[in-house]
Amino acid sequence: MLSAAVAVAGAAVLVPSPARAATTLGAQAAASGRYFGTAVAAGRLGDSTYATILDREFNMITPENEMKWDTTEPSRGSFNFSPADQIVNHAQAHGQRMRGHTLVWHNQLPSWVGSITDANTLRSVMDNHITTEMTHFKGKIYAWDVVNEAFADGSTQHRGSVFQNVLGNGFIEEAFRTARAADPSAKLCYNDYNIENWSDAKTQGVYAMVRDFKSRGVPIDCVGFQSHFGSGGPPASFPTTLSNFTALGVDVQLTELDIAQAPTTAYSNTVKACVNVSRCAGITVWGIRDSDSWRSGDNPLLFDGGGNKKPAYDAVLSALGGGVPYGGGGSSPPPGDGGCSVTYTIGSQWSGGFGANVSVTNLGDPVSSWTLTWSFGAGQQVTQAWNATVTQSGSNVTAENVSYNGALGTGGSTSFGFNGSWNGGNPAPANFALNGTAWTG
Repeated sequence: MLSAAVAVAGAAVLVPSPARAATTLGAQAAASGRYFGTAVAAGRLGDSTYATILDREFNMITPENEMKWDTTEPSRGSFNFSPADQIVNHAQAHGQRMRGHTLVWHNQLPSWVGSITDANTLRSVMDNHITTEMTHFKGKIYAWDVVNEAFADGSTQHRGSVFQNVLGNGFIEEAFRTARAADPSAKLCYNDYNIENWSDAKTQGVYAMVRDFKSRGVPIDCVGFQSHFGSGGPPASFPTTLSNFTALGVDVQLTELDIAQAPTTAYSNTVKACVNVSRCAGITVWGIRDSDSWRSGDNPLLFDGGGNKKPAYDAVLSALGGGVPYGGGGSSPPPGDGGCSVTYTIGSQWSGGFGANVSVTNLGDPVSSWTLTWSFGAGQQVTQAWNATVTQSGSNVTAENVSYNGALGTGGSTSFGFNGSWNGGNPAPANFALNGTAWTG
C-alpha cells in the first residue's frame, strides 16, 4: 500500500474569518473533515425540541427504521418510500447529509421474503430491492449500509438467515456488486455490532471478508462499527481494530453509538478512537435524547429526556477537537491567510490502479457550491468517483459537488473519493484550485 497526503491552503474566494471554537457537535467534527450524526425517526420530526437539537447539532442523519425492508417493500414489488422521503427532505432542507440504513438484513424483513426457498427467486428479489431503493434515493445518500449484521456472534461464520441459507456465502458479494451498479457515487458499507474488539472471532471474520473483497475488487468502501457499549465504553483494542481495517483500504465509521449511563470518560475514549484514525469518517449516535433511545432505561445518549446537554456532551465536543484530518494521514493544513484547506490521500494502490480520497474544509465564509480542479503529472486517469462529479480532459481534472454536499458553512467539510489508473508512477497531483482560485502549498 502507498499512502501520500498533500495539504493545500488558499485565499481569495473563501474569505477567512477570525478563529473561533466550534460550539456544536457537527461543526466541531467538520473541522477535521468528519461528520457527527444521529438516528432519526420520521414520527418525531414534529417535536420542536427534537427537531431543534437535530438541526443545531448534527450534520448527518440515519433513518432509524424508515429505509428497512419491512417499511420500503412490505409486499413483493410494492414499494413505500414516503416515511424515508420525509427524513431525506428534512435533511436536504437543513444542509444535512444522509446515511442509508439498511438494504439487506435478516431482521425487520417481511414474511414473504423469509418464506422464499428458491435461490434464483431470492437472488432476483434481493437485487431488485437493492436496485429500486438505491435508485429512488440516488444522489441523496452519502453511504449505504448495504448488508447489516451478517456474521454470527462470537464466530467467524455467517449467521443463519434466509439469505445465507438459500444463497450461501456469496449473497454479501452479490449485494455489494448490485449496489455499486445501482448508485456508483454512494459509499458502500458493511455494518455490524460486537466487532470493536480486535481479538473477537466475529471481528476477525468481518476483517477476513473485507480483506478478501478488496483483494478481488468487490466494491466495498467502508465498515460500520455500531458501538453499542456498556458503561465501560469501548474495548482497549478498539483503536487497533479501526486502524487495522483502514489499512485494508476502507473507511471506518461509528454508526450507532450509545453508551450505558453516558460516562464522560467512556464517550471521550470512543470519540478519540475515531478522530485519531485518519480514515474514520464520522460518528453517529443512535438517537438524540435518552427518551428517544432504544435503550432508554440505560440513559445512553448525550441529551437527557428534556433535551438538555449532559456532561458527556462536553466530553465529546472536546474530544472531537483533537482529531487528525479525515483521510489526511495525520497531516494538518499549513498556517497562512487562506480560508480553506484540501487534503489529498492515496488510501490504497495496486498494479495499475489506486484509490484516493479528497477532503475539502471551508475555514472562511459559507459557500453554496464548489468546484475543485487539479492536474496529474504522470498520466493518471480517473476511472470512477463517488460523492462528487469528476471529469477529466487530458491531465486536467475537475470535481464538482453533488446535490447534497455543495453548501459548506464556516468550518464545514466534505469529502469525495475516486479510483484511478496509473502506469509507471503515481505522484500527488498539482495545481489545485477551488472555485477558480489557484493555490500554492
